[in-house]
Amino acid sequence: PSIGLHQRDNERLLNTLNYLRDLGNTVIVVEHDEDAIRAADHVLDIGPGAGVHGGHIVAQGTADEIAATEESLTGQYLSGKQCIEVPLQRTAMGPERKLVIDGASGNNLKQVSLEIPVGLLTCVTGVSGSGKSTLINDTLYPLAATELNNATTLTAAAHEKIDGLQHFDKVVDIDQSPIGRTPRSNPATYTGIFTPVRELFAGTPESRARGYTPGRFSFNVKGGRCEACAGDGVIKVEMHFLPDMYVQCDTCKGKRYNRETLDIRYKGKTIDEVLAMTIEEGLLFFDAVPAIKRKLQTLMDVGLSYIQLGQNATTLSGGEAQRVKLSRELSKRDTGNTLYILDEPTTGLHFHDVKHLLAVLHRLRDHGNTVVVIEHNLDVIKTADWIVDLGPEGGNQGGEIVAAGTPEQLAQMADKSHTGHFIARILK
Repeated sequence: PSIGLHQRDNERLLNTLNYLRDLGNTVIVVEHDEDAIRAADHVLDIGPGAGVHGGHIVAQGTADEIAATEESLTGQYLSGKQCIEVPLQRTAMGPERKLVIDGASGNNLKQVSLEIPVGLLTCVTGVSGSGKSTLINDTLYPLAATELNNATTLTAAAHEKIDGLQHFDKVVDIDQSPIGRTPRSNPATYTGIFTPVRELFAGTPESRARGYTPGRFSFNVKGGRCEACAGDGVIKVEMHFLPDMYVQCDTCKGKRYNRETLDIRYKGKTIDEVLAMTIEEGLLFFDAVPAIKRKLQTLMDVGLSYIQLGQNATTLSGGEAQRVKLSRELSKRDTGNTLYILDEPTTGLHFHDVKHLLAVLHRLRDHGNTVVVIEHNLDVIKTADWIVDLGPEGGNQGGEIVAAGTPEQLAQMADKSHTGHFIARILK
């Protein structure tokens, strides 16, 4: 329930949940937020890892009892044994290298002038409804995409002028929209791993003897795929007035390919078995293939070791889809002049996953790129080089930049910035 909530709103949410409990109700919450975990009467920690490494109850009891459990990752972060460090030194901003938007007035914005330092990790914060998305997603992104990516369909919200786009060569918006809407779309096809995998299968002696090309191993074209389900592995049953149902294909039993294609093996595995591997297993299996290994390593880096290569894209959560997109960007050769925009990338992430994600964002920044993140998570905010805080409240009472500066500078402005108030607690 804390998704998309500022720390201040989060306190209100916890008070409401406590009120429900005090009335005699039972309240069950699935949550990663530290304040919520500490406020709970009883905590169940499931793990220890994700996917095949998870599925056990590692610890249960009060937050203090969880913190005292060695095996619990959550406990290690609660006890302070593991933590997300505040950087010893922040990357300094060059005064002349900045992106400036003047007079932004879309939705509730009140003639805002935004400055974003080039080459730094900038966090845009503020209570819910303060105008963050309008400023970044509806003003900055359409302007940058039209100028740098030659986008033609985007229109920016009202503003006077923008300066500083000459510092960038492209803009990448990594949001939480699905990576594909059909069962045929999956992490392997999206990140480009699938093409070299098909080429490996087509290069095996048995394949060459039969005259199979890489197309034989695609489930998008006729030839190698199961025709009963057209390579989906599932059959869509349209339910009138209800969401569509998917049932496993009877002919191929969900394997997507016909019998002849599944006769071909690479290192003892069929193409279906390769698609059923987790990213972690795939990394070991394709250790000797640099093109595939590099892309799998970036999926590991964003904390997705547990998803399957051929996992149906419709089953990925918003946060997982966003990290698949992030890994695709990471695996590209970057120029060091890219503007990255991320909207709440830590949604639904555990402390440990946030740590992985921050390592990735800092890596992008260290290459010279500019990273702009809309975020409420204090662990991200405290490691940012620059913060822009919108507010002071939501809706009509918002739409102004109440503070901008390094986290240390924001902590000094706790009287007028809600974010500054919470940052000051953490930096002590």
